[in-house]
Amino acid sequence: MGIIVQKFGGSSLTNEEKREQAIQHIGTAIKDYEHVCVVVSAMGRKGDPYATDTLIDLIGSNGNHLSAREWDMLLSCGEIISANVMASMLKSRGIDAVVLTGGQAGIITNDDHRNAQILTVNPKRIFQEFEQGKVVIVTGFQGKTTDGETTTLGRGGSDTSATVLGAALQADVVEIFTDVSGIMTADPRIVEDARQLNQVTYTEICNMAYQGAKVIHPRAVEIAMQANVPIRVRSTFDRDDKGTLVTHVTDTERVASEIKDRLITGIAQVSRITQIRVAAQDNPYDLQAKVFKAMADGGISVDFINVSLDGVAFTVSDEHAEQARSILMDLGYEPRMQPDCAKVSAIGAGMAGVPGVMAKIVEALSSENIQILQSADSHTTIWVLVKNEDMNKAVRVLHRTFDLHKI
Repeated sequence: MGIIVQKFGGSSLTNEEKREQAIQHIGTAIKDYEHVCVVVSAMGRKGDPYATDTLIDLIGSNGNHLSAREWDMLLSCGEIISANVMASMLKSRGIDAVVLTGGQAGIITNDDHRNAQILTVNPKRIFQEFEQGKVVIVTGFQGKTTDGETTTLGRGGSDTSATVLGAALQADVVEIFTDVSGIMTADPRIVEDARQLNQVTYTEICNMAYQGAKVIHPRAVEIAMQANVPIRVRSTFDRDDKGTLVTHVTDTERVASEIKDRLITGIAQVSRITQIRVAAQDNPYDLQAKVFKAMADGGISVDFINVSLDGVAFTVSDEHAEQARSILMDLGYEPRMQPDCAKVSAIGAGMAGVPGVMAKIVEALSSENIQILQSADSHTTIWVLVKNEDMNKAVRVLHRTFDLHKI
């Protein structure tokens, strides 16, 4: 086979033992593919010596005096350390490897430091290293501007680095290695009998990621979907488990058949959100325009939007609730605030065009005396807003209602 891109997250690289298991996966890829590109995150999590949050803490006592440009110089250090440690381990085993920063690998971004957007990718340098028989290790989470300044890609940046390189290299597959065995039907911390999924569609995992599942960043999935590059989410710590394949529903008959027979793929949840209702007064259209423009001007992201002639309803994160209330009151409105809410989502490509799914959800939640505060739907997702105190129970009852424990 041709090219594979493997991405290892920080939890997969925390210590020598875990890095050794990552090296074994790379060794397997070298045997199975002509060329191997490895994308790495910084090693570990907050408190670990070279984790990104630990680097931030080094200057925390001095206050936030760095410019955005200088922040990116600091934030990029963890991945550089990680990449060189991995290269050293490979070379000690007689495997030739080279380290490239995101910019050297050809990832060109705008100059929005700390949350840069990728403008283009030119993997010429990677192909040159491939021709010399080297494993190419790329620092995730970063790129460079046209002026050569280092930038970082924001949340989920290493996932994004992996899939954007997978697309540019026309890779056969992008493997995302993490500390879980794959994509689950629900959060196993909430649902004891959650099951690992063998296959999901790009759309399903995108929706699951946006609705609270944290295995892979949705921006990375969207890039892979546009380029039609399959993703496989795997555990670093289980060499035999192939994890979850993310692909188009029409890619293989086996995938299409499995998804066709599955009404709901998974249940996801997001907590700590506040519902806001604003009643219409004289002109409902004026209300709609003013409310959402005010939220945008205040830098507040809104979600779960319902608009009618009676008024508007939407949600914001709990941390922005007071700011939103203050803005609306300054406009002369009297918002009704419902704090401590959670959004629970039922996601599945198989529900498109199938009647009765919402009825089944309402019946299941009602049987547990769970109040639905708001709802919305798309072709592949149904969302319900419930109280935070009911979130775990709602996730469990929907998981059971749609027989996800039997997958």
